[in-house]
Amino acid sequence: MEEIAPGIWHWTARHPRIKIRVSSYYLPAERVLIDPIAPDDGLDWFDERDAPTDVLLTNRHHYRSSTQFVERFGVTVHCVRAGLDEFTDGAKVEPFDFGDELPGGAVAYEVGAICPDETALHLPALAALAIADGAVRFEAGAPLAFVPDAYMDEPERTKEGLRESYRRLATLDFRHLLLAHGEPFVGTGRDALAVFAG
Repeated sequence: MEEIAPGIWHWTARHPRIKIRVSSYYLPAERVLIDPIAPDDGLDWFDERDAPTDVLLTNRHHYRSSTQFVERFGVTVHCVRAGLDEFTDGAKVEPFDFGDELPGGAVAYEVGAICPDETALHLPALAALAIADGAVRFEAGAPLAFVPDAYMDEPERTKEGLRESYRRLATLDFRHLLLAHGEPFVGTGRDALAVFAG
């Protein structure tokens, strides 16, 4: 667990299904988790702080370890309405719509292109933007990249749709880019997204 910027904690853990390390975030003042996967050492770290109250998902696939946080802390999980069809196993998820203000002051923006529920979460008070699967960082220090074409139905069309969405998002006021897959950009996130969007 590392505080990458004031009020933003980041960690990675190996995803049991896809077998790679993925990123998650905790905003302690807001008591909000973003795309949480259980840390390698378990959830005890959160017992030493104000317990989380809410989980925000940047897409339906990022439910990850949310059930563990629900059982331990009673958090409420929030996912955009377009992704609710994923939760047919009885998981309790509160829907939101693009444009809604969410717990912690996050505002939900539509990204789309790669899937209907691809969401960006703008956190104005923390000068941060969290994104899902449309852009990733394969290695520490590397630039943003698209996921492999195999994960896209129509790769060229999908990439252009993502670029268009990211150009729009790069007009928001933020400095930190919080990635679900890869090391976050601290202080340079808006520039990195704008360059990537072209």
